[in-house]
Amino acid sequence: MFRNLRLVYITTKDRDEAYKIGKQIVEEQLAACANLVDGMESVYRWEGEIVSEKETILILKTTYGNVSKLTKRVKELHSYDVPCIISINIAEQEGNAAYLEWLRSEVHQPLGSEDDDLELT
Repeated sequence: MFRNLRLVYITTKDRDEAYKIGKQIVEEQLAACANLVDGMESVYRWEGEIVSEKETILILKTTYGNVSKLTKRVKELHSYDVPCIISINIAEQEGNAAYLEWLRSEVHQPLGSEDDDLELT
């Protein structure tokens, strides 16, 4: 049973920042794994202007019970005023079951939390 596993999508200013955040989050067991995707270009509106910048994507793999604390921690470590931090549900039984079990085993389970057993979508 692999309910409430999450991918957390984050954009960062560069590879160094993505690595620093990802390594810290994995060390704190708020995520099992961090993936860095360098060379992405973002186009967005910020403070009334259209901006185009190179960024690095950071994808963290965790459980629902850790998303709130992970988000708070990323905001503390991140250089942006308003960082993109989006949690995406991993549908139950989609993917490699052995990998999903490993993911669950590598993250800290919050004490007294039953969040990972809830049926959330």
